[in-house]
Amino acid sequence: MRISDVLRVKGGQVVTVSPETRVDALLTVLAEHRIGAIVVSADGSRVDGIVSERDIVRALAVRGAAVLAEPVTAIHTAEVHTVEPDAPLEDVERLMTERRFRHVPVVVDGTLHGIVSIGDVVKERIGELETERSSLAGYITGERF
Repeated sequence: MRISDVLRVKGGQVVTVSPETRVDALLTVLAEHRIGAIVVSADGSRVDGIVSERDIVRALAVRGAAVLAEPVTAIHTAEVHTVEPDAPLEDVERLMTERRFRHVPVVVDGTLHGIVSIGDVVKERIGELETERSSLAGYITGERF
C-alpha cells in the first residue's frame, strides 16, 4: 500500500494559508474546514511550512493571546517532512510515530499534491487488516477451495 492509494480515496485537495495570515484567521480556517493542520504556502503549491492546532496551543501557553495577532510564520514549523506519493504506507506511519507529528504533505517535484493525516493512515491500515481477516476467514472455512 502506498500514499497514492490513500490520496486516491481521500483526494488531493489541500487547504493552505499564506505566510502573512494572522493566527486568529488561521483558527477560523481550521474550524471551517474541520482540520487539525494547514500548509503554509506563499503560492498555494510550494510547502513553506505547516502549522497545527498543537502549535497554536503551545504558542498561546507561552506568549498568551497576543499570538493571535501574529502571522502564522511566528508559530509554524518551517522544516517540514514531506513524502512522495509512492512512499509505502508503513514508512509514513513509522515517520509520523517517530517524529511525533500527525500530518504530512505529499509533494512531487516540489509541488504540493495532497496531505495525509495519522487518521488517514490508520483508516487505511484498518482496511488492510479487515481485508486480510476476510481472506483468512474464507480460507479457513473452505470458501477458497
